[in-house]
Amino acid sequence: MIEVSAPGKLYIAGEYAVVEVGHPAIIVAVDQFITVTINQAVGTKGSIQSEQYSDLPIRWFRRKGELVLDHRENPFHYILAAIRLTEKYAKEKGHHLSFYDMKVTSELDNSNGRKYGLGSSGAVTVATVKALNEYYQLGLDLMTQFKLAALAHLDVQGNGSCGDIAASCFGGWIAFSTFDHPWVIENFGRLSIAQLVEQDWPGLSIRPLKAPKALRLLIGWTGSPASTSDLVDQVHQSKKAKEQVYQQFLVASKACVEQMILGFETQNVTLIKEMISKNRQLLNELSAMTGVLIETPALKLLCDLAENYGGASKSSGAGGGDCGIVIVDQKTGILPLMSAWEKAEITPLPLHVYTKEEKNES
Repeated sequence: MIEVSAPGKLYIAGEYAVVEVGHPAIIVAVDQFITVTINQAVGTKGSIQSEQYSDLPIRWFRRKGELVLDHRENPFHYILAAIRLTEKYAKEKGHHLSFYDMKVTSELDNSNGRKYGLGSSGAVTVATVKALNEYYQLGLDLMTQFKLAALAHLDVQGNGSCGDIAASCFGGWIAFSTFDHPWVIENFGRLSIAQLVEQDWPGLSIRPLKAPKALRLLIGWTGSPASTSDLVDQVHQSKKAKEQVYQQFLVASKACVEQMILGFETQNVTLIKEMISKNRQLLNELSAMTGVLIETPALKLLCDLAENYGGASKSSGAGGGDCGIVIVDQKTGILPLMSAWEKAEITPLPLHVYTKEEKNES
């Protein structure tokens, strides 16, 4: 039996701007996992099993009056895309394909199956690629695993930066800038999968960051799940009408995140906290510009309470629900904040930063 895990993630800063080439984000991997196991199948049929996802509703919408299924919230489509592309790579490298039974288990949801917003679609894509890498003994390095998972993710979702894929692949704190999507899509049809993942992807940057020892990360969950793909779609549609203001947001976000990266490099918690507050302000300005609700009333309450108790806080990821993050100094007492959150029906999540050596990879 092969068993591998991929961690969930949280965006710390740079959301929305990160979908544009050259605009960085800071993302962290957290110690909740999706685990994929593979066993050699008997006969000529394989299977995919997941207790968490068996009862998911099928979402749909209308395009030009026609009903269209929305696959982007269904993890099985990410699993299938990851299998198809990784096996295509394996076949190009001369590996014989076989049948197997795959089982997926997730810690990235609560006991009722509601998502925390920890990047379950990215993590399940990464875990599937990792499992097949071991099953077929492909010997893929982390960057190649990232590229295969990113291709699978784009094949299903069609938008997004793939920063969650990077965090799940590499672990820890990372500074991430996305690749030139049109270049990758153009070459997706022109090159073999093996040739494409061996290329340098224009714009792509993934580099580890070392968090200051005095930095503490807190996470609160609003209890309201959000759809990242829908929110990114809405912002993308709205920005076209206000291109000049959107460009100003991009410039400001890049400057803010670069200052925050400097805070990590110089171990300056005060600077990091200042830039967290700045990024919150920028996202609220983007929300006002586009009409897309990023900081919900529950997220606003989460962040405001954190600031009352000495933290710098903002929504994490696309917003619209899910989680908020708080950066505090280690010496800051957090029990009063935890109590205030609980009174406000905000759930503190007992998550920690995950780095590669902390969990058995085999």
